[in-house]
Amino acid sequence: MADEGFIPAHGGYESLKAFQKARIVYDGTVCFCRRFMDKRDRTIDQMVQAARSGKQNILEGSQASGTSKEMEIKLVGVARASFEELLEDYLDHLRTHDFKLWSKDCREALYVRKLGAKDASYESYRAYFETRPPEIVANIMICLIHQTNFLLDRLLMRLEADFLKEGGMRERMTQARLRSRGRKS
Repeated sequence: MADEGFIPAHGGYESLKAFQKARIVYDGTVCFCRRFMDKRDRTIDQMVQAARSGKQNILEGSQASGTSKEMEIKLVGVARASFEELLEDYLDHLRTHDFKLWSKDCREALYVRKLGAKDASYESYRAYFETRPPEIVANIMICLIHQTNFLLDRLLMRLEADFLKEGGMRERMTQARLRSRGRKS
């Protein structure tokens, strides 16, 4: 019987749909701020940092998962909170500029959802981000953030279920130690 360690495979964040969508949100936010916001506006830094925090905390949580399921869950929760903050910034932008917020079932929002179901890359959205007016781009970003938040909520539920089923690092360490002792006797 091969020696079973107690640190499971971890990382692989790039294959997570939530991370892929988060990367699009980050890139789209950078583009949005560059195109539509006054360079002196402090909100730019807040929005870009919230988008970056969301993306990076998914990455960091995935990497930490091998040694701390608790840390993974916390970091994914931080990512979710960062995207909620960013969502409010886009909603503020629409409201303060007297732009219309798309309803979740309007033709445009359904198109963005359909586009997002096909592909998880910035290239699918580049033409929209780089050519459409701010009201449309902000609404696209809101749709993408909602998609990302949905994926993060599902990821958090899966992490919770996995933890309940498999336990955490201390349990794995104890089990590995008991297996090691059993083989020696």
